[in-house]
Amino acid sequence: MKELLKKLRRYEIRIRKAINSHMQGDYHSVFKGSGLEFDDVRLYQYGDDIRHIDWNVSAKGHGTFIKTFKEEKEQSVFFVVDVSASQEIGKQGRKKIDISKEICGVLAMSAIKEASSVGLLCFSDDKERYIKPNKGVKHAYQLFGELFRLKPKSPKTNISRALGQTLAMVKRKSIIIVISDFVDEEYERHLKALCRKHDLIVIHVGDDRETSFPRIGIAPLFDKEAGKTIWVNTSSRKFRDRLDKFYAKNRVILSDLVRRNGGNYLFVNAAEDYVPQLVKLFKIRNSARK
Repeated sequence: MKELLKKLRRYEIRIRKAINSHMQGDYHSVFKGSGLEFDDVRLYQYGDDIRHIDWNVSAKGHGTFIKTFKEEKEQSVFFVVDVSASQEIGKQGRKKIDISKEICGVLAMSAIKEASSVGLLCFSDDKERYIKPNKGVKHAYQLFGELFRLKPKSPKTNISRALGQTLAMVKRKSIIIVISDFVDEEYERHLKALCRKHDLIVIHVGDDRETSFPRIGIAPLFDKEAGKTIWVNTSSRKFRDRLDKFYAKNRVILSDLVRRNGGNYLFVNAAEDYVPQLVKLFKIRNSARK
């Protein structure tokens, strides 16, 4: 755990330095959100942003009213991490699950340093571990310990259920970071709901082994989630095309869905250095909110 924390701290410093450098050397939060929360309404005045008009209040016929906002005093960051068996694909030490946990750890460390409340939900096809949002170093160590020592009870995945549980548990607007390989179906409705209610970041973790199969003819493939072996012709063009199309299509559809609903999307290859990609993501987020 000591070596792991050193590694996470090193990565977190790289991210913070890169973002501060991009923002002309001033201190900027890695987790800079909207920074505002709803306060009240007042009558519309010339020059006000029409996007802030409260149409429900204005429809009552007493004039055009605009929403006013105040600066958020606290920020909450909540991680939703997929720990199902499909995450076990990849090289030793760089499996999708290893990278998912590392990314969660690095970003949780940043959030804790910025005095944010940090919470965690680890899921398979059910809730594997839940840590209520809290602040402080002691809380951070508890979160890291639970995350990295976790041995899931179920190998299966149910992303929709996990997102639904997140919507039920996190009432106050927060930064929600979902980390998964998204090898599942029918989770779109809850993903859209998270985008509408919270500031959503989707980190999609993949591995080359999912598409780059060696051509070795008929071979057994073990489905970890189903717990059974299936035989496939790895040299078959039909099989390879179907596999490539599934993963490529999944990425495009998920990316479009998240961005279209106002969230942030990032694809991470488990075999590559993910720090530059995280830096790029948070530079974009901070630039958009300046």
